[in-house]
Amino acid sequence: MHQIPASRIAETVASLCQKVNYELPEEVVAALEAARAAESNPQAQRILGELLENAQIAREQHIPLCQDTGLVVVFAELGDEVSISGGDLGEAINEGVSRGYTEGYLRPSVVANPLQRDTNTTDNTPAVVHVELVAGCNLTLHLMAKGGGSENMSAMWMLPPAAGRQGIIEAITTQIQQAGGKPCPPLILGVGIGGTFEKAALLAKRALVRPLGQPSQDPEIAQIEQDILESVNQTGVGPMGLGGDTTALAVHVLTHPCHLASLPVALNIQCHSARHATAVL
Repeated sequence: MHQIPASRIAETVASLCQKVNYELPEEVVAALEAARAAESNPQAQRILGELLENAQIAREQHIPLCQDTGLVVVFAELGDEVSISGGDLGEAINEGVSRGYTEGYLRPSVVANPLQRDTNTTDNTPAVVHVELVAGCNLTLHLMAKGGGSENMSAMWMLPPAAGRQGIIEAITTQIQQAGGKPCPPLILGVGIGGTFEKAALLAKRALVRPLGQPSQDPEIAQIEQDILESVNQTGVGPMGLGGDTTALAVHVLTHPCHLASLPVALNIQCHSARHATAVL
């Protein structure tokens, strides 16, 4: 049995909260550079260059990539040979979030009561935590700082099964076109297909922590990822909604078996500031 102190979990989460807000993942930087090189629209090229400059300044000066420092979402994979000592997993994660945001001078963006906007919790807690029990002796933490602008433009559909893959592509493309610049493109799109209403939404969020541009191992799903990406980029929304070839950098799809009478589809939108990191304890 691998024993992990709750204090170590809190320390790791605090570090991750600051890391994701200061350091854009290298694969995202590479994707932005590739998009700038391929972009045909001069204004879009300039915007992509400014996003890259912003990422460099944030990393070098340890200041937030964006004024919206996000709501923390954690996907925790808890091994069946792991024992947590000195505390509870959820409490340890929230302690880490509180320390990370307070000590890192990161903006607290969480209100305790969704209907009362003057109830800020002051330390960005509580986090949204999803726990999956897995085999093994490790605790893996996938942490995201999810901004409100892109989250607000996400969507969920209960499509008729007859809509099929084309219906999925059309629904997502229409949503991106209508969202315009509000989710701060270029985007990364997490898509969940199947399961139930809530399962599809969870799949879409979980898909966003996959390393950028890493295609699905299922050739059929990899193809629909590519088809969605091409369709979305043909909208011409472009960086920050001001036109161009690069509306999305990547599409990540996860699927789950579903009822024969249903075709649940969820779209979770991530802005260009794709703040996520993983730690294994």
